[in-house]
Amino acid sequence: MYSTADRESLHVRFADEAVCIGPPASSQSYLNIPRIMAAVEITNADAIHPGYGFLAENAEFAEVCMEYGIKFIGPTPEMIRKMGDKITAKDTMIKAKVPVIPGSEGLIPNIKEGIGIAKEIGYPILLKATAGGGGKGMRIVYQESEFEKNWEMARQEAGASFGNDGIYIEKFIEEPRHIEFQIAGDQYGKVVHLSERDCSIQRRHQKLIEESPSPFMTPELREKMGAAAIKAGQSINYEGLGTIEFLVDKYRNYYFMEMNTRIQVEHPVTEEVIDHDLIKEQIKIAAGEPISGINYFPKAHAIECRINAEDPFNGFRPSPGKISSFHSPKGYGVRVDTHAYAGYNIPPYYDSMIGKLICRAANREECITKMARALDEFIVEGIKTTIPFHQRMMRDENFKLGNFHTRYLDTFKFED
Repeated sequence: MYSTADRESLHVRFADEAVCIGPPASSQSYLNIPRIMAAVEITNADAIHPGYGFLAENAEFAEVCMEYGIKFIGPTPEMIRKMGDKITAKDTMIKAKVPVIPGSEGLIPNIKEGIGIAKEIGYPILLKATAGGGGKGMRIVYQESEFEKNWEMARQEAGASFGNDGIYIEKFIEEPRHIEFQIAGDQYGKVVHLSERDCSIQRRHQKLIEESPSPFMTPELREKMGAAAIKAGQSINYEGLGTIEFLVDKYRNYYFMEMNTRIQVEHPVTEEVIDHDLIKEQIKIAAGEPISGINYFPKAHAIECRINAEDPFNGFRPSPGKISSFHSPKGYGVRVDTHAYAGYNIPPYYDSMIGKLICRAANREECITKMARALDEFIVEGIKTTIPFHQRMMRDENFKLGNFHTRYLDTFKFED
């Protein structure tokens, strides 16, 4: 199913059957549950794959599917509610004895109480939207004088983005790694982890580069964090594919951050290193099949670069428009996932990502070399893209050595 803005997208053009569900505005198409259910009825579908955006973590949508006898390819509404709200998720993890970031015990009702909690925790602190994601409704506060201004901004952004302006406080961990564990759970109580991904190269809390395994990981840390990820899934009898996200400080202390009860943008990184189709696994689990035949630990190294229609020389400003020329790289261990092509017009309504370039090799050094070559061969003309940024990153000495954290790009010198 698609909106009118996406009618020329490759996934629509190659689909056996496609149904238009409305105009570009997501509220009238991709977030419109009645129209989606109408598409289900028209096509006589018995299951819905929600992707990784819009209604993928919406408990109400999963509930509607259940009521109509349509299989939601993902967790149950109850599981989504338990882990989709960050406060509830944190409480669940505390009960499961999974380490969490110090912070408020619930939502902050007012500025005065928030300032008191911030003093108790100690600055810097992080204001976070309870229904948030993608860095929206999130503000770092370094001192009390900045609290009120950031509180108002976080609430306004959260309310506009998620229809929920609830805010809570966490201790801000400086120079952390963002390391997440892919988990899978079937309908028979089995929960496994499929190793980790390092997503620390970010800009404004938006991931730009992901890799597996993490260059920061040790076998001992993987064993501990993997066990914690499994424990997190088991605590809610998780069904489907999901991701347990952790922040890891420079001393390798790890803290639960949140859970994504869906497949993620960066899932190809895991697919490449364990040689397993995760979307197929999702569908098999939804069909009632037990988890089996997965290689649980990395057998290679993989890196993913998100190719966005943005101008990296102009503050990563979005660059919608018509692609005049498009050539994707080829070769062993090179994968491109995209909906774009020469002549495609990128709409201004949705996320600016137009493709994912994934490279796999025997080790990290070789993988970086292969990615640099693939980026040089990736030609997209007519719009600006983040390809030059990624080319620069593959030459960066700190990146090559694995010396980076989630705030690394704040001081990264990127010039034309």
